[in-house]
Amino acid sequence: MARYTGPVCKLCRREGKKLFLKGERCYTERCAFERRSYAPGQHGQSRKKISEYGLQLRAKQQARRYYGVNEVQFHKYFLMAEKRQGVTGENLLRICESRLDNVIYLLGWANSRAEARQLVIHGHYEVNSKKVDIPSYLLKVGDTVSIKSKSKDSEKFKAVLEANASRPVPQWLDLNKDAATAKIAALPERDQIGAPVEEHLIVEFYSK
Repeated sequence: MARYTGPVCKLCRREGKKLFLKGERCYTERCAFERRSYAPGQHGQSRKKISEYGLQLRAKQQARRYYGVNEVQFHKYFLMAEKRQGVTGENLLRICESRLDNVIYLLGWANSRAEARQLVIHGHYEVNSKKVDIPSYLLKVGDTVSIKSKSKDSEKFKAVLEANASRPVPQWLDLNKDAATAKIAALPERDQIGAPVEEHLIVEFYSK
């Protein structure tokens, strides 16, 4: 599966908002968006009138890049969201939030979503006591996620857990810090999702 391997700070600058793709660095003065909040390239600082379609496209791209999902998979999530009861846009965000790599990041078990994907692929986590190495694995209410005991004792994970010890964890995740386990208590409500996107524009984009 193709994935973006270029400088991620350019993605934030292109979208005109922080997508928090570099973890803790995004909260410091070292963040590239803080120093250059305009789009990259020769014409990045020029003012352009954005069409309605352009706004919808940007909203979709922002969500994709925030969660690190490719185009085909993101469209698949939208089709899943349409079939579920409730508001399609909110359903879409709930699906993205319930990805294993995203949950790992929210729990503070990785410094960024990109790092969470890599650690999942390397088999450092378990779901319901079984190893899962698929970052896009969708968690359900009642599922239990944990760090493998061998991994938890490594210097790498000790450093990660210490660095993220004070990071707030969403209410829909029931975290046991001492045991390095967490339970999916519920699917998140819209006000519990921190994604900087306007999901109604994504729905309009795909509904054309």
